[in-house]
Amino acid sequence: MPANPDLSRLSVKQFAEQFHGEMIPLSNTFSYFCASVPMSEDDLKEYLQEPVAALPPAIVAALPKISILLVPYLERGEDGKRKPQTPPASDYVSMEPPPDGRVSNVAQLKAADETVLAFALKNQEVAEYHYRFYHQLASMMADRWTGDMETRYSRMLRDELSADANGEVDEPSWRLKQGMRRTLGGRGGKQFGEYARQSFADTLTLYLHGICCDIDVDTGPRQLPSRYLRKRLLLLEELFPPPQGYAVFPDQLEP
Repeated sequence: MPANPDLSRLSVKQFAEQFHGEMIPLSNTFSYFCASVPMSEDDLKEYLQEPVAALPPAIVAALPKISILLVPYLERGEDGKRKPQTPPASDYVSMEPPPDGRVSNVAQLKAADETVLAFALKNQEVAEYHYRFYHQLASMMADRWTGDMETRYSRMLRDELSADANGEVDEPSWRLKQGMRRTLGGRGGKQFGEYARQSFADTLTLYLHGICCDIDVDTGPRQLPSRYLRKRLLLLEELFPPPQGYAVFPDQLEP
């Protein structure tokens, strides 16, 4: 549906409420509404159908109902106290580029029976959109991880720390890991718990993105060595097996 200029100053909450009845189902869990540009069949596959189809069934079963809003731009609200991974519903849907310093790429709104995820599409590469989509879902899973998931993943992190494995999967978990080491947070307590949760979310993002798309892992001093990264992905594969016809590693694909 083409963008309507009269909608340019609705908050994400107001926008979601106004178009709730026009959401188009993708599955029992996901629905969407596009207010950016008309979507071709190829766009629909690339932005919505393929990313959702690649999700492990165990992930889908654990998630609430999710409404996806695809909008031209998002303008950051003025509260200034949010975490980058979970922007508030005070962000605004914008039909024009927001002022410098107020640009947002994703916003999340939690309701009683569903979660709304709004994504700004203008000036965004599809690969970046996929990353943000999977990062939102991975962060939601990190808020819902069971005792078994937490125990197994945390045990693996403690083994890495004992082996003095440097690096992480993404910047947020890397910063928490460095802060924990500077304050001698060790392998337990609140600091370790925060680090473990963020590491789980960042690693799960990579896992989900890798199932869907052919991606490259950046190398460098902040990147977790490949042998430890593979162990993490194998654990996530155990916890959340890919859907039939998908694989985590290229060598698992049938010729």
